[in-house]
Amino acid sequence: MTTMEFRTEHRQSQTLSPRLQHAVRLLHMSSMDYAAVMQDTLGKNPFLEAEEGDESEPYTMPLDPTRAEVPLDFQNDTFDRDGGAEAEAATGFDEAGDGATEAGASSEESHDYGDGGDRDLWMADTGSGARRNEDGEFSALDLMTVQTSLNTHLHGQLNLMPLPERDLMLAQAIVESLDDDGYLRTPLEELLTVVELQPPATLAEMQIALKHVQALEPGVAARSVCECLQLQLPAIVCPEMRSLARSIVCDHMALLAARDVNGLARAHGKTAVEIEAVCDRIRRFEPRPGWRFGSSQVAYVVPDVIVRKHKGQWNAQLNPAVVPKVRLNQVYAQLFQRHRNAQNAELGAQLSEARWTLRNVEQRFSTILDVAQAIVRRQKNFLDYGPMAMRPLGLREIAEEVGVHESTVSRVTNNKYMSTPVGVIELKYFFSRVMVTASGGACSGTAIRGLIKDVIEAESAEQPLSDAEITRQLAQQGLVVARRTVTKYRQMLKIEAVDRRRRHAVPA
Repeated sequence: MTTMEFRTEHRQSQTLSPRLQHAVRLLHMSSMDYAAVMQDTLGKNPFLEAEEGDESEPYTMPLDPTRAEVPLDFQNDTFDRDGGAEAEAATGFDEAGDGATEAGASSEESHDYGDGGDRDLWMADTGSGARRNEDGEFSALDLMTVQTSLNTHLHGQLNLMPLPERDLMLAQAIVESLDDDGYLRTPLEELLTVVELQPPATLAEMQIALKHVQALEPGVAARSVCECLQLQLPAIVCPEMRSLARSIVCDHMALLAARDVNGLARAHGKTAVEIEAVCDRIRRFEPRPGWRFGSSQVAYVVPDVIVRKHKGQWNAQLNPAVVPKVRLNQVYAQLFQRHRNAQNAELGAQLSEARWTLRNVEQRFSTILDVAQAIVRRQKNFLDYGPMAMRPLGLREIAEEVGVHESTVSRVTNNKYMSTPVGVIELKYFFSRVMVTASGGACSGTAIRGLIKDVIEAESAEQPLSDAEITRQLAQQGLVVARRTVTKYRQMLKIEAVDRRRRHAVPA
């Protein structure tokens, strides 16, 4: 027969206090998020103040801007970065802008302004943005480039068109309904209820206004990607190529997206070379024609650690730009300690929080620097020779040297970046598992990815290598890698499959 009884036991268990949990969350944050939290804390806590004085040396980007990214995993982006540049070159904006600048400079140099008085008068009378202020000096705001929004650009073209007032109002309503990419996401039926006209506008009138807007530069107000590409078909000069491109865009969009050149060739009775030339021309179209207008906020990665080579040794140091410049207000702290009583418990908690915040800032960046220095000591060959020299590295190895837990190293390397001569790299990039070679040696996954990238770059465009063939080539070099691993690494490098990399040779 079982009986019920109460028993008291003493056990010790490790728990995280609320303050320690908060410290863990702060360590996991990126430097931008951490700076925002510190700024908020600075505004709420009266015992904290921003440091004033000489600014530290600001961070400067590498001299070679083309190498200011991770050199291996993040260079091969599937997004067509050249499309915008080619479209811009095709429209001639750069050439026109440069030509106007040179013409303005030569015209200005050809005038003799004498002692400068006539020049000042000329600058004051012209409509140029470079005007002088009351003190006779140029203002910094006068030298800033004014960003033209997409709506302003389109309204300026509409005002030059000889349209009746009714059609102009409908066209302006469509322009105001475009999104940032230049697409019309709102159905025309809904726009009819927005425009207040007497008599009310009809759907046929709205469709006519849509045609007027679509005829504007740079070809906006499309309601789908297919329609957006159709609006840019007149840019193709060759009538035969334009007709073939129209058929591909209108009737075989799925094959175009899949880059099925052979399927398009069978559907149109053309050779693969002809179809590929048309597809290349279509890919030069701009799928988001409105992105070039307006000021877009670009989020740049600011490194937490800067690595430089000094006297043959690689050294890591904190980036002063990411370290919050806060300190304890000694005057307030001394006044509080002098007049402290039980009624000021809230101020006492804020003083304790201020001191803890300063210790947290010091501990956070000290840990980041220690981890970065340990990484640099182990991966100096990577800094000298590139990804092929990356050695296998685990979190435990760094944790044992720094004297922290592996989870702490994982949090430190998350969303933290290092500026190196080969680009700005996330700290997690330096860690990879050990892969054994045929000779019994160790090799990192990063080095194998670099080798796969080199093999694909050296392949023939007409006969690209499949993943199985790449696996065999790696085996010939003593690297035993599974075919699925090669596929995974190729996808991490954002390199397309063999069928999409194949190019058809032009017959002699």
